Amino acid sequence: MKVIRPGRVSDLDSLMRLAHSAGPGLTTLPPSEEVLGARLLESEQAYAKQVNRPRGELYMLVMEDLLTAKVVGCSGILSRVGGFDPFYSYVIRSRVHESKALGVRKEVKSLHLEANHTGPSEIGSLYLHPDARGGGNGRLLSLSRFLFMAAFPQRFADEVIAEMRGVLDGHQESPFWNAVGRHFFEIDFVTADRRSAGNKEFIAELMAEHPIYLPLLPVSAQEVVGEVHPDTEPALRLLQQEGFTFGGEVDIFDAGPTYRTTLAQVRTLRESAVGVFDHIADTAASADRMLVSNDAIEFRATIGSVDVSPDGGIGLPRDVALALGLHLGDSVRYVSARAT
Repeated sequence: MKVIRPGRVSDLDSLMRLAHSAGPGLTTLPPSEEVLGARLLESEQAYAKQVNRPRGELYMLVMEDLLTAKVVGCSGILSRVGGFDPFYSYVIRSRVHESKALGVRKEVKSLHLEANHTGPSEIGSLYLHPDARGGGNGRLLSLSRFLFMAAFPQRFADEVIAEMRGVLDGHQESPFWNAVGRHFFEIDFVTADRRSAGNKEFIAELMAEHPIYLPLLPVSAQEVVGEVHPDTEPALRLLQQEGFTFGGEVDIFDAGPTYRTTLAQVRTLRESAVGVFDHIADTAASADRMLVSNDAIEFRATIGSVDVSPDGGIGLPRDVALALGLHLGDSVRYVSARAT
């Protein structure tokens, strides 16, 4: 059985192994002990403190295989992007240029750099080890974040975004970076990508502020603007099923798209129900596989069957209840693992 729980500083070695297997382009999971260790510590502190409104807290979640006690995946939520470290993106804008004398009318797209200091919540850092993929594990790892957000809405903004990993070529280089970024930063894509996971001051110091006209870029760069890495396509489809849509923004390094929605529109939040765990149920009580979580800050989530009594009480198999750390009388949140 796989269970989602808060990440801890003691998970650093496991996260490092995941980061090395992920490869370049996953900015939020750099193979750096310094960066990942700081994030895990920041996450522990976020879970521990009282929060009335989002101030940029980071919540790391990991997937643990209870049979082997190994961490096989991770995901994260940033309660609000921006703050002292602004959230940088390129906004795609279109303008029609027309000459009646030449009989030419052409729509030209351009990229405009924006720095957001008080933005929405962001989900990210999603990575599942290849050996653990399948069996609904990716769905659990991604959607469990929304169950946590549903349990503690005061900790998050009303809007949520997801930056999707952009396209890399066969040499693990970004065509967009090679056409744009490297001319301003004079470093390779992997170095810039990893540096951006920490202090972003170098972006403000070196990035050009003027619009970038897409037709002036090489075709290889134009073709990847707003496109996702092949490995990211399943995660994108899942978010689209949850109500996320393309927001017209792309990453400044690899031009991967940013998808967004409001929390109120997220399918997992809208359809989730809450009840009281009051009995142990047969494993086959429900034909549907459900996402199930406790409603505690010491968060736990897994996939299992749910038995809903006529009076609204919730029954769970014993192994599911133990995985979630539940006692009779505790609150349980559940939702179908798949959109109908």
